[in-house]
Amino acid sequence: MGETLSGIAASPGLAAGPSYRIAPRPELPPAIAVSDADTEAARALDALTSVVADLGRRAAAAGGVAADILDAQIMMADDDMLHEDVEARVRAGTDAPHAITEALAVHRAAFEAAGGYLAERVADLDDLRDRAVAASLGLAMPGIPSPGHPFVLVAGDLAPADTAGLDPGQVLALVTEMGGPTSHTAILARALGLPAVVGCAGALGVGDGVLVTVDGTRGRVETGVDESTVERIREQEAARKEKLSTVTGPGRTADGHPVALLANVGSANDRMDEAEGIGLFRTELRYLDRAEAPGFDEQVETYTGVFRAMVGRKVVVRTLDAGADKPLPFLFAADEPNPALGVRGLRVARRHPEILRTQLDAIATAARAEDAEVWVMAPMVATVAEAADFVARCRDAGIAKAGVMVEIPAAALRAKALLDVVDFISIGTNDLSQYTLAADRQCAELADLLDPWQPALLDLLAMCAAAGGATGKPVGICGEAAADPGLAVVLAGMGIDSLSMSARAIPAVREALAAHTLDECRKAAAAALAAGDAASAKAAVG
Repeated sequence: MGETLSGIAASPGLAAGPSYRIAPRPELPPAIAVSDADTEAARALDALTSVVADLGRRAAAAGGVAADILDAQIMMADDDMLHEDVEARVRAGTDAPHAITEALAVHRAAFEAAGGYLAERVADLDDLRDRAVAASLGLAMPGIPSPGHPFVLVAGDLAPADTAGLDPGQVLALVTEMGGPTSHTAILARALGLPAVVGCAGALGVGDGVLVTVDGTRGRVETGVDESTVERIREQEAARKEKLSTVTGPGRTADGHPVALLANVGSANDRMDEAEGIGLFRTELRYLDRAEAPGFDEQVETYTGVFRAMVGRKVVVRTLDAGADKPLPFLFAADEPNPALGVRGLRVARRHPEILRTQLDAIATAARAEDAEVWVMAPMVATVAEAADFVARCRDAGIAKAGVMVEIPAAALRAKALLDVVDFISIGTNDLSQYTLAADRQCAELADLLDPWQPALLDLLAMCAAAGGATGKPVGICGEAAADPGLAVVLAGMGIDSLSMSARAIPAVREALAAHTLDECRKAAAAALAAGDAASAKAAVG
């Protein structure tokens, strides 16, 4: 008999088919005595080198965000300190597979202690360990099952090397027991357009070949369904995708009111074909897992690639968003008492003004060389004084359009005052949700509090939209809330000017807007704002 499993809705969509679990990691054999330290050390280091080579091949074949993530994992496996630690353990008498396991365990503990972004990279280290141990034992590296027909992939968690080579023609959806909304599984599922549910307790208990449905919009997995249900779900999804393909062009309500539909990207390789421009260019991906900040020339090259892909279109660049769940060892002290409330985002410039100055100069230089409409915004702005200072720095660098992100309730409450000194604001609903509801967005147990339909969050969004209307300046959304078709209608009714999301989410949002007039959107917004809780808000809009 089937059952319903619940998790975090990580990537929208509905899929159905047989489930198959990822192959288990290699078992660590009993330790053996090392008689030839030179040979054993070479065995261990050769294993790490083979993993680096294999990941490199996967990265080259994958491209896009998958390649960026794999490149970061390659840097971990190719780290000199790791190699030195492994060799030292071998020379102290530990065999290759145990030396690799012990050395990576030290790194793993450090990542877990750091929390946030690095804690979610623990799965990457575990994957490196399993691959290197397998290589040292002469075994095949762990990989994705190949049942010979389309299937739903189930795992405890998925490493970048697993997800990078996924074939959307074979993998129907992703389900993991671990992970949060910013895990690699969630990021890559959205990039590939695959429905995904993460943090789904009990998923590994579903046997191979069992028919399931995966609802990545509601975060539910139904197990033990019948063939007719699978066929019905597939027909529904095919019809939905066919319908979406007929709605093209810029974002508009049924009566022609414009709502720009933009893409969130991390590099020039990310999908942008459905977008009118880029509403969030995450520049921090070039800083992560590095011993020092990228230099001026490297940054210019990175930004130029993105601007060149967006000729004649808007590109909103977010300056370095580091700290809290994305700590950078070369910028932050290890003893910060509460990183989520500490030196992150724009606040990094308090300690390291040269980091921001170099980045703004690089953005301005790349913008002058290409024909894109470049806007720049700062993350984690709390006060009007911070916003004014950032705008002044942008003007000094030669950047014409300067704005800030609204991610802190203080900024939302002072939205009109902010818009008096900046050119635009963009609301990061992910962080604004967690700070408003005091709920860590990495915590699966509190996922209900992070629902973007929460009344407190809707009130703050409406306040920002009203400030934009009063000042005549643009207000956009660049958090996950923008990808919800139903909520997009509400946001348009509030007066939000643009919505930025994964490019694959744009068709559904475009269709939702095209089905409603601006007056209908305004009525939907009023109904949602009058509701007492998230569920009632959704129900009121229908």
